[in-house]
This record gives sequence, structure tokens and C-alpha cells, in this order.
Amino acid sequence: MSHPIAAVAPAVGLSSWSFEPAVTVPALAAAALYWRGFTVLSLRMPERFDARRPAAFLAGLVMLVLALCSPLDPLGHFLLQAHMIQHLLLMLVVPPLLWLGAPVAPLLLGLPRPLRRAVARGLAAPPVRRLTAVVGHPAFAWIAFIVAFWFWHLPALYDLALGSDAWHHVEHLCFLATALLYWRPVILAWPARSPWPRWTMIPYLVLGEFQNTALSAILAFSDRVIYPAYEAAPRLWGVSALEDQSIAGAIMWVPGSLAFLLPVLWLVLTAVAGTKDARRIPAQPALRRR
Repeated sequence: MSHPIAAVAPAVGLSSWSFEPAVTVPALAAAALYWRGFTVLSLRMPERFDARRPAAFLAGLVMLVLALCSPLDPLGHFLLQAHMIQHLLLMLVVPPLLWLGAPVAPLLLGLPRPLRRAVARGLAAPPVRRLTAVVGHPAFAWIAFIVAFWFWHLPALYDLALGSDAWHHVEHLCFLATALLYWRPVILAWPARSPWPRWTMIPYLVLGEFQNTALSAILAFSDRVIYPAYEAAPRLWGVSALEDQSIAGAIMWVPGSLAFLLPVLWLVLTAVAGTKDARRIPAQPALRRR
């Protein structure tokens, strides 16, 4: 259902939490299923499922609700900077937090036993396994993430999403789904396995960050308003459309780049620590001939 931008003006404000059922109900269901499965796994594998896992997963769900149900959503129809924060949450904050919770096993174990068995049989079917092998491959995930990133930031499609609830939901779903694929091989939460060596995640992330920097620079330094919908929208708090666009570019550039570069630093430090540990292991003495 389409809506003109002016129609959402009364919704803008600190009290404009929508608690959209399409977001809150799945989030609450996921939290309940995860917790049910986690309570079992924390007893069976306490070294793998400690308190940090549910903290990360639940934080991811909270960030998801914040992105889609808070005042950010109506404000995004007036301010590109608000919409940019929403997109950063969906693509760079929510997915890593969810994967840090190692959600696959807890969610599956949290299902009722008959449904759990049906899901397990479905996942084990050869066509599904072949599909998940393709979709879960890092190359596919990287391409899907970058395509969705640029596709929905094209002016015509961006304005389309701003003017239609249905397309706006599709845009957000594309961002979240492709970001989940993108961050999966980076976090590599148990029981995931990657066909690529661990060090490849460094250029994987750096190349992803290049895309983020390129778009943020375009927004920050452009001398014209790129998205006509914001030029036509009522201005809030005396911020012009061009100023708003520059601020959005800066938000995308600094916090957005950190979301890519901090994991790179973590991977580098982990690799260095692993190399040092390997050097400390004493060599096994050669067996003497009798």
C-alpha cells in the first residue's frame, strides 16, 4: 500500500513506536525458541554455549526491533540520515549479533520434536543441501550483499521504497537476508564450516568496506540532492536536503567503516596470536632407531 511522505508526518516523534506484528511476533518467537534450545545446550556443551551466546542473540533481536519499529522508521521518510542509521542496523549490526549467538542449534532444538524432525529431514534433502551449499558459499554471499547494497541505493528504487510500504518491506528484507549471508562466514558460528581459509575473510571484509566508502563519499560530497523524495519532503529541524545527505554520508562512512574494519583487526590479531601459539609448541623429538 503506497503512502505519500506527508501522510506519515503525524507519526514522527519520540513516541512513534509501531511494534509492527510482522517484526515483533517473529522476534519474540525466535527469542522463545532460542532460549528453550539454549537451556538444553548450555548443560550439554557449557564451553560452547555460555551466557555470551544468548546475550548476543537477544541483542540482535532488540536491534532489529529498534531498526524497524522505533521512530527511525517514520523519520526515515523525512531524513536520509535516519534512514541510513536504519540500514546500518539491518546490514552491519543485527546480523553479526545474531550469528554471535550461534543460533542454528538452539533454534532447531527449541522447536517441538515433531516439527524439529520435519525440519531436519527437509534440510537433509539433497536439493535443499545443494541449494544451501550455493547460497551459503562466501562468494555468493559477498556478491548478493553488494548487489543488494547498490541496487536499493539507486535513486529510482530508493524513492520507490520510500513511497510504498510493500516495497519498503521488500527492501528491508533484502538488506537483512543478504547481510545474514554476508556475515555468516565472517563469524562462522558453530556448526558452520567455510570452504575458504580463515585469512580470506580479511580481503572479503576490506572489499566490502570499499563499497561502503564509495557510496558514503558520493553522498557526503555530492553538490546535488541524489534522492528526489527527500528534496520534496517537508524539512525537519531546519536541515536542508543537501545537508541531510552529507550527514547521512558521514554516518555511513565512519560507523559503517568501523563495522567492517573492527572484524578485520580481530581476524589479524587472532591470526597473529595463533602463529605465536604454534611457535611455542615444542617440536616432537625424533624417534631413535633401536
